[in-house]
Amino acid sequence: MTLLEVCVDTAEGLAAAIVGGADRVELCSVLELGGLTPYAGLMALAGRAPVPVRAMIRPRAGDFVFTAGDLEAMLGDVEAARQAGLAGVVLGASLPDGRLDIEKLERLVDEAGEMQKTLHRAIDLVPDIAEAVEQAIALGFDTILTSGRASSALEGIADLELAHNVADGRIAIMAGAGVNAATAPHILGRVPLAAMHGSCSEPVPPDSDVAQRLGFVSPTRRATSPDKVAALKAALAVH
Repeated sequence: MTLLEVCVDTAEGLAAAIVGGADRVELCSVLELGGLTPYAGLMALAGRAPVPVRAMIRPRAGDFVFTAGDLEAMLGDVEAARQAGLAGVVLGASLPDGRLDIEKLERLVDEAGEMQKTLHRAIDLVPDIAEAVEQAIALGFDTILTSGRASSALEGIADLELAHNVADGRIAIMAGAGVNAATAPHILGRVPLAAMHGSCSEPVPPDSDVAQRLGFVSPTRRATSPDKVAALKAALAVH
């Protein structure tokens, strides 16, 4: 059966993913910016979850071309995830031309040690996805999260198939971006992927007028829906 990973960025989202039947959780903060490193208290809470949790290690929004200072912060966050008892980390780093930054990734993977490791969608910026899959395997990642270098996994299905074929069982290819109960069967009908990744979220009702006026509210904020998690889980169960 295809593994279901749900990305969350709050304690409530973590609980909703578990209730809905997620097999694994990607723990983040600020998902409306693509997911940043979760704060220490949330990692500690997730360390007691009944399902495996991997922490996103991304210190800022924007691209994945990280400075020496960014790298030092990320190394510290990997250690924080370990101390919290999380199963793994989600890593990525790019060179200015989009290729994987092997030097920085080697440092991060070395810091993660025996923790489980996902290469995140930095791979969707690479010029040659087949080469990047081989690099991820050589670095010691066990999973690659990718949309097939497209804005959604359904649009990137050709590259997902290529990545799956190159991986040849040596690393799990996990589709993400636009994955839900409606799209997952179409993706899996073309490529028998080992895992699928979704937010299973819905828009959050507006907060108080005062919070909005003072700029404390993100207009694109969403929250994990246990019903959507369950629906995606059910869609995966038939493949």
